[in-house]
Amino acid sequence: MGKSKFEEKYKNEVVPALMKEFQFASIMEVPRLTKVVLNMSLAEALQNAKVLDSAAAELAAIAGQKPVITKAKKSIASFKLREGQKLGVMVTLRRDRMYEFLNRLCNIALPRVRDFKGVSGRAFDGRGNYTMGITEQIIFPEINYDKIDKIRGMNITIVTTAKNDKEGKALLKALGMPFRN
Repeated sequence: MGKSKFEEKYKNEVVPALMKEFQFASIMEVPRLTKVVLNMSLAEALQNAKVLDSAAAELAAIAGQKPVITKAKKSIASFKLREGQKLGVMVTLRRDRMYEFLNRLCNIALPRVRDFKGVSGRAFDGRGNYTMGITEQIIFPEINYDKIDKIRGMNITIVTTAKNDKEGKALLKALGMPFRN
């Protein structure tokens, strides 16, 4: 698989723009994407194990690779949760698949959200990583609307090498992430 258009855009447009904006001395200082993590947490999986299978299938269709099943780290009595119970599915995308997914997210999926005005520019964690929640998995064209049993949301975390939120936001903005503020 060759380099994606998104990766080419990063190398040819984003790197020079960020070098200029932040006055980086070396090209290695320019923040870059390391990985994208998609996570679906399913409370109903405690009662019904089949929920995990359908969620895993949907996540695999969206991400293009098989997700892993996540388990509870500790028991929480008020949530009727025991350590080791299967709770959700997640998948970590790197390199080509990561660029491919971000391209689809920015250009196809997000514009399909109802009343979409852009994603929040405040959801950075202080270290240049960005997390956003999506309430419906059906905004992805890979999901067949007739085959889903339930509308589910997911979290998408974009991990960058940026030192702070300002650099992280500049990187994602240059890559085409539609921020509203």
